[in-house]
Amino acid sequence: MEFIKQGSTERDKVGMYFTTIGIAFLSLVVGQLFTEALAVSFLGYSLMNVPEGADLNLTLSLLLIPFGFVLMGVVLSIKYLHKRPVISVFTSRESFDWKRFFTAFFSWGGIMSLFLIISIISGSPIEWNLDWSTFIPLILISLFLIPIQTTAEEVLFRGYLFQGFGFVFKKGWVSILLTGILFGLLHGANPEVAKLGNLLLLFYIGTGVFMALISHMDDGIELSMGYHAVNNIFASLIVTNDWQAFHTNAMFIDHSEPVFGLESFLTVLVLQPLLILFFSKVYRWHNWKDKILK
Repeated sequence: MEFIKQGSTERDKVGMYFTTIGIAFLSLVVGQLFTEALAVSFLGYSLMNVPEGADLNLTLSLLLIPFGFVLMGVVLSIKYLHKRPVISVFTSRESFDWKRFFTAFFSWGGIMSLFLIISIISGSPIEWNLDWSTFIPLILISLFLIPIQTTAEEVLFRGYLFQGFGFVFKKGWVSILLTGILFGLLHGANPEVAKLGNLLLLFYIGTGVFMALISHMDDGIELSMGYHAVNNIFASLIVTNDWQAFHTNAMFIDHSEPVFGLESFLTVLVLQPLLILFFSKVYRWHNWKDKILK
């Protein structure tokens, strides 16, 4: 069965989708209240107003933990409310394809590394920032908690909501577009949007559409999960700045002024389409018209 149709069984009802979305939202709120209470009680500050000099590793951990609540809420709803296999929101294959995940992970990770090297060589204000005392804990946080965050978003958007829109509208392009728009709007509260303006939302929407498209054509979210995971891990572990969502003790810190520049346009208009072409050749995607329009 096609991935988009795995949310259209006789047990799946529109009311169930609204209920699960409500559970996901409630799970996020509960998780945020829990971590906010921990921050105020043990760190002495609110996560909504992190002071200068705060422990960035602890703060990042507390910001990521609520996504574990969201992931658990959606997974339990799939299993006990929809009564279908949890794997059905990950892939149409019998088991999760880790090879696909790591293909996307290392492809996009390699591209970002190349552009970082070019930026350093070209004289961008990128400074060596490595402090092993903070970097080693950050490695653990980045490799264990960030994949939980990205998996929660992938399962919710490219898995659950994508299949839900497919159930309602019966059109691949509608699911791709709607989940892309919702994914972009979700990031409207990120600090970088306040710095760069709402134009940045177009970048997030474009990225959401890209990840939905490769998930639809590949009948699973493994590629999207790999792309999303390495993108956020790179922003946490390798290069950071003081105005993005993930301000961390990364290996490098970029002192460039916040600007919606060539890199963002290049990503959406050139690099992501090239990745689509690459994945389509590797995994032999065919029948684009029928799959997207029908």
